[in-house]
Parts: sequence; C-alpha cells; structure tokens
Amino acid sequence: MKRPLLSIAVGMAAMALVICRTNAEESAAQAPAPPAGAVPGAGSPGRITGKVVETMNAGTYTYVQVDDGSKKIWAAAPRFDVAVGDEVVVPEGAPMPNFESKTLGRTFDLVYFVPGVQVTSGRAVKDPVAAAHGAGAMTAPAVALDVSNIKKADGGHTVAELFANKTTMVGKEVVVRGKVAKFTADIMGKNWIHVQDGTGSAGTNDLTVTTNTSTAVGSTVLVRGKLGTDKDFGFGYKYDVIIEDAAVTVE
Repeated sequence: MKRPLLSIAVGMAAMALVICRTNAEESAAQAPAPPAGAVPGAGSPGRITGKVVETMNAGTYTYVQVDDGSKKIWAAAPRFDVAVGDEVVVPEGAPMPNFESKTLGRTFDLVYFVPGVQVTSGRAVKDPVAAAHGAGAMTAPAVALDVSNIKKADGGHTVAELFANKTTMVGKEVVVRGKVAKFTADIMGKNWIHVQDGTGSAGTNDLTVTTNTSTAVGSTVLVRGKLGTDKDFGFGYKYDVIIEDAAVTVE
C-alpha cells in the first residue's frame, strides 16, 4: 500500500508545483484586463484541432480558447504568437480545474497546461517546435547563400548523400561541411542549425543540426555526429534526417 500512496503524493506535489510556478511567472508581467469569453466545459479533450476564439498573455504564458466545432476548451502554454481566428493543434495536457490566474484576475473553470500549441494557419503561423518553447520559427528561410565552393569534408558526405543513404547510415557517425542557412539559439536547451552545401534539391538540400555551439548565418561549419532519421518531436513535426548533439566547428 505504501507505493500507491507515495505515487499519489508525488503526483499531488507535482500539480501543486505547476500551479505555484505558473502564478509566480504570471506575476512577473502585467497582463491586460481579460476580455469576455465563453467558459469551457469539463472533461478531457485529448488532442484537438480547432480555431482560436479568444487569447491573452499573462507573464510567460499564453492562454487560448479553442473551438473544434463541437466544444470549447482553454489551454495555456509557454508564451507564443497567436491571434483570434488562427487554426491550432492542442496536445493533451494537465487539467487544472478552477484555476485562478492572479495576473488576469480571472478564474477558469478548467484550463489545460500543455508544453506547446501548434499554430497551423492564420496570422501567426509558427514552427511547432519553436512555438512549443515560445521562440521564433526554426524552418530554414529563403537565404541567398553562396554554396558554390563548398569542399566536401575529408572522409565525409554531402547533404544530399546523407538524405540518399539515410537508411544504411542511420546511427553512424558522419561528417559534413556546409554553410549555415539558419541559426536559432536555445530551443529545448540546444542551438538549431540548418546547413546547406549546394547539393540536393527541395527536401534534400537542408540538413538540420542541434548543437551547443553558437554560429551565425553564412558561416562555414564542419559538423560531426551520429545521423538520425525520422525524428518526431511531436506536434506533427518530423525530420527525415537530423544530426543531434553534433560537434560543430566554425571554419
């Protein structure tokens, strides 16, 4: 009997920590007066897709009321860009009944705290992984890079070769040289780099890399690490090819 009681106690403590942390973070910023809105019903909705009918920020959190056509629910996630009318995907989260937001001066009948909300269409479309952590889009933009003179790394591969041979090379250490097309810092505790070397075509010409190294768009880098494939970070966002926790040398 001790183990179940211990699990219940740990669960209750974790939920209390979430509530206390959220209120503390909210109090750090002045939120606008809450607009009027419908009150969601109880029950667990699981993952839902719908339209934002109301939204507000409170400190480091964004609250959204989402209508999936049959019900409305409130969700809260680390602050992200969203607007009324945007289409979003809300993953399953921790239900908090009768949750009081001290910053907003409002008590929600029920709000689900989730790691992130994916904005799929509308005025504030964001990459889902970045949105989950309150950051800007991580997808590689249309950057005019001169990749005409990128020399293939000794004993290494081109970006196109990694995509073409991903099935046989998955889990193996690879080396690739290219230029940074996109750099985004501190997403999920890592820096994210998009590397291009002039090989491949749309869908096979841009390699995603995570690393602790900082760099800048346009820099030539040598990337070394284990090749990963079909990486799913949730929110319907997948990478066909990725090198995680790579050693990156700026040349």
